[in-house]
Amino acid sequence: MPGLQPQLWIDKAAAAVTFYQAAFGATVLHLVGEDDEIVAQLTIGDAAFWVSSGGEAGPRYSPAAIGGTTGRTLLVVDDPDAMFARAVRAGATAASQVTDEHGWRLGRIFDPFGHEWEIGRPLGQWPPA
Repeated sequence: MPGLQPQLWIDKAAAAVTFYQAAFGATVLHLVGEDDEIVAQLTIGDAAFWVSSGGEAGPRYSPAAIGGTTGRTLLVVDDPDAMFARAVRAGATAASQVTDEHGWRLGRIFDPFGHEWEIGRPLGQWPPA
């Protein structure tokens, strides 16, 4: 049963879980630990991901610890405009507004913890023929 579930390392992991619930409607499937020393599995629709503690001490480094991020997560949703607006209302920073580009309707945000997200959907058949 192949699958891919990214894990985001965050210095304020408990606050991140709360943010993802507000911004994306995430549901917590599993959570162990307390305060910011947690590991949590969340889902947004059928898409699962993990949040765990990370910081300057390593071995897991948060975006704040390295002064940036090492990747971007694409969140595919039916209504990117609404999800983008919801995320910004919840505290995300808009990096680029939702537009049509490269066969997708998408926008980019940074969450309050430094992780970059694209929120979008394909405009037609995907992958293209």
